[in-house]
Amino acid sequence: MSGGSIPPLDPHVAARKGFREAEDRIKRFWKTVAVEPGEGGWRVLLDGRSPKTPVGHALTLPTEATARLVADEWTAQGEHLDPATMPATRLASTAIDRIPMARTETAEEIARYAGSDGLCYFADGPESLIARQQAEWGPWLDWADRDLGVRLIRAEGIGHVAQPPESLIRVRDLALDLDDFALTGLATAVGLFGSAVLALALQRGALSGEVAFDLSRLEEAHQESQWGVDAEAAQRTANRRAEAGLLEQWFGALGAA
Repeated sequence: MSGGSIPPLDPHVAARKGFREAEDRIKRFWKTVAVEPGEGGWRVLLDGRSPKTPVGHALTLPTEATARLVADEWTAQGEHLDPATMPATRLASTAIDRIPMARTETAEEIARYAGSDGLCYFADGPESLIARQQAEWGPWLDWADRDLGVRLIRAEGIGHVAQPPESLIRVRDLALDLDDFALTGLATAVGLFGSAVLALALQRGALSGEVAFDLSRLEEAHQESQWGVDAEAAQRTANRRAEAGLLEQWFGALGAA
C-alpha cells in the first residue's frame, strides 16, 4: 500500500453486506492508532497514515475529543473490522460525506419530527401511564417552550395534532445553527428517540443519553412491565440505549476544548 493515506473503508457497505464468510471481512491491517492535529482539525492515524471516509475525504474531526472517540473504535477492533462497533466512525463519516450537501434537508426532516414529536402524544390509558407521562414528559415540553422558543401542543391518543408552524420553523433554524458534526448527531438522536425535544435536550447537555432514551420509551417500558420482554427485544433495547450513550459522548466531545 503506497502513499500517505489509507484507502476508503466503508463501514456502511460492510454492515449491509453482512459478511457471511470470514474471508469476505476486512482484516485488521494496522498495529497503532493515534490522533494528531492537522489541517482543519484532528486526524486519526493508523500506523501513521490517515484513513479516508467512504467517499474518500480525510477523516478529520473538529476536536481532539471527537478524534479520540473515533480512534478508540479503531483500537478496539479485533482480527476483523466490525462496523457495528464503530458508531462514532459512522457519525464522523456522515458528517463529512453527506451533511454538507444536505444541511437544509436534514434540518427540515428534524422539524418534521417535531411536527409529530413523541412527547406530545400522551396515552389515553391506563391512569398510571398517563400520570407518569405527565410527570416526566410535561417538564420537557415546558423546557422546549421556555428555553428554545418551541411551543408544542399536547394530544391524547394517536390522532395527529398539527403543531404551530412557527415552532417547526424554530426547530429547523436551531438545527441549521449547528455545525455539520452536531447536526449529524442531532438527526441521529431524533430518529432514535422519535422526539426533536429530547434530541435537542441531549445536544444541549440538558439531558443525559440514558435519561433521554428512557423518556422516549415510557409506553414501551409500561408494556414490558405488564407482559414481560423476550431476550431479543431486550438486546435491541440495550443496543439502542448504548447508541444514546454514544450520542451523549459525541455531543460532549464536540464541546470539548
